[in-house]
Amino acid sequence: MAQDILPVEARQAVEKLGRADIVIGIPSYNNGRTIGHVVRAAQAGLNKYFPDFQGVIINSDGGSKDDTRKQVLEAQLDASQLLLVNTPLNPVHRLSFPYHGIPGKGSAFRMIFQMARDLGAKACAVVDSDLRSITPEWFDLLLRPVVHRGYDFVAPYYHRHKYDGTITNSIIYPLTRALYGYRIRQPIGGDFGMSLPVIETYLKRTDWETDVARYGIDIWMTTIAVASGYRICQSFLGAKLHDAKDPGADLSAMLQQVVGSVFGLMIEFKDVWMKVHGSRDIELFGFRYDVGLDPIAVNLDRMIQAFLRGESDLREIWSMALSDRTLRELAVLARAARTAPAEQFRLSDELWVNIIYEFASAYAELPAARTHLVRSLTPLYLGRVASFVNETREMNASEVEDRIEQLCLMFERLKPFLVERWGGPRVDDYTPQPAPASGRTQEVPS
Repeated sequence: MAQDILPVEARQAVEKLGRADIVIGIPSYNNGRTIGHVVRAAQAGLNKYFPDFQGVIINSDGGSKDDTRKQVLEAQLDASQLLLVNTPLNPVHRLSFPYHGIPGKGSAFRMIFQMARDLGAKACAVVDSDLRSITPEWFDLLLRPVVHRGYDFVAPYYHRHKYDGTITNSIIYPLTRALYGYRIRQPIGGDFGMSLPVIETYLKRTDWETDVARYGIDIWMTTIAVASGYRICQSFLGAKLHDAKDPGADLSAMLQQVVGSVFGLMIEFKDVWMKVHGSRDIELFGFRYDVGLDPIAVNLDRMIQAFLRGESDLREIWSMALSDRTLRELAVLARAARTAPAEQFRLSDELWVNIIYEFASAYAELPAARTHLVRSLTPLYLGRVASFVNETREMNASEVEDRIEQLCLMFERLKPFLVERWGGPRVDDYTPQPAPASGRTQEVPS
């Protein structure tokens, strides 16, 4: 039985409500400026698309010092403007509680999930609280595949600026795809739909006090759903406009927690991903269309300087993970970068994939050094992002997506070396499947 972590006031609210068909969870911390819009969109989505269902909106707050919780409880919706086909049978309840435990998004989700389970919800959606582009349709697209099509996990698929989501594009999407064989484009997108069985699986886990409690929660949720064999799909949500940051800014905590969660789950699900060759598409719901996106400024020099400092100061730690060949290539790259213009900096796909695979292997082999290893990855990541900025500066969105596809295929092509290093069959014994005309492989165990 999963531990009961609900604060007293949340437990009392569950007992008063008794049941709910759909729960929408919104974690928050000082999001008073944006969360009111998110709550109104959620309420409109429930009224418009699920009028026969009992819906509850739960704000799980991390101790905001602004008016976040006040905005949640006072958010008003003018239902007369929705042009509803059916009059909602039940009012949408809005609840806001501070969660207990390690500060972070994962701890907020844990409280939402327990309330959803205790209310017997058929489906639950969770969305970020800083979204400016969210619409009522998002909740239809995140929940309908669960409620009416039998899916257990719905991942978001949206258009983002080419320099937004660099951790996803450079590491998490291509690595997760190569490991588990499914092209889940936004595995840490932040906005998901899920069934009650998946929620129960999450709540039974014992690793809630790790990086999962913070930024690691999204990839943890996605990976467990995929590796456990649940039915998964994606829904196209349009643009994701939120409080994006310069990828060269200090994202080190997020990077460390997300990557650490991925590497840790690789150890747990080794017997799953070692059998997977290639990748395949998964069903995508929603009508795809082009959207305008907010520009994101990047500081190229700062990223390259961070890489150069890392190459100078972290060699001893890097040598615990990286092969002699990879270290030599990085040294050559650093020497060139110290004299060449920043716009010429390039860190190749093959070198980058080797770096990630070698770090993942060292993470498994050296438990005592895990924290230092993951922290030392930040300058390498910034070097890769700088290279990506240089390569894609003049590319449009479609061309950038093709460029990311090339990186994904490199992760898949080099995966046999990762498998061998983790004790799988030797590379000499591995025969990759021929790629179809599109350049994509499709051999994934069902």
